[in-house]
Amino acid sequence: MKRICVFCGSSPGARPEYLQTAVALGHVLAQKGIGLVYGGANIGVMGTLARSVLERGGRVTGVMPKALAKKEVAFTDLADLRVVGTMHERKQLMADLSDGFIALPGGLGTAEEFIEVLTWAQLGIHEKPCGLLNVRGFYDRLLGFLDHATDEAFMAPGHRAMVIVEASPEVLLEKFSVYRPPVVDKAGWALKLNGIKN
Repeated sequence: MKRICVFCGSSPGARPEYLQTAVALGHVLAQKGIGLVYGGANIGVMGTLARSVLERGGRVTGVMPKALAKKEVAFTDLADLRVVGTMHERKQLMADLSDGFIALPGGLGTAEEFIEVLTWAQLGIHEKPCGLLNVRGFYDRLLGFLDHATDEAFMAPGHRAMVIVEASPEVLLEKFSVYRPPVVDKAGWALKLNGIKN
C-alpha cells in the first residue's frame, strides 16, 4: 500500500482518545512508509493526523474544495495540497489516490465519505479495504445499523464482512495488508431475494 485515505472530523471531539488515536495512526503510517490522503484541513482530528504524519517524516496529500479553502481551514503548509472545485471532485480524487480507506471519529461528512467508499466496494467499483478505527466504541451504533441491515436482508453477509473494525491503528493496518475482497454477486443476491432467476 502506497497511500491510505483517512476520513475524520474537523472538530477535536469531546474525548482526548480521539486525538491520541489520530497521532498514533499518523506515526504508524509514517513508520510504514504509507502516505496519508485526507481532507486537507489544519484543524480538529484532521489537522492532528496530518501533523503527526509530517513530524515523523511521512508524506501527506490534502484535498480540499475551493469553498472550504477560502474559509482558512486549509493546511496551507502542506507540500501537496490539492484544491478542487467541488466536494464530488474531492471525494473522487481522494479515492483515486488511495489504496485503502480508514475512518477515525468524525461527524456527518466522515460517515458519508466512509459509507460511499464502502458502497463502491459493495458494487465492485474498487477492491480496496475499508476500515473503522473504533475508538472507545465510537462506531458501535453504526456497526449495529449494518448488522440490522444485514439481518433484515438489505445487505449481504459478505458485504457486511468487508468492514474491518479495530481500535488499534497497528492491528487495522496489519489486516489491511492481508485483505482479500469477498466474492459476492450483489445483483444476483438481490434478484434471488426478489424471486427472480438470473
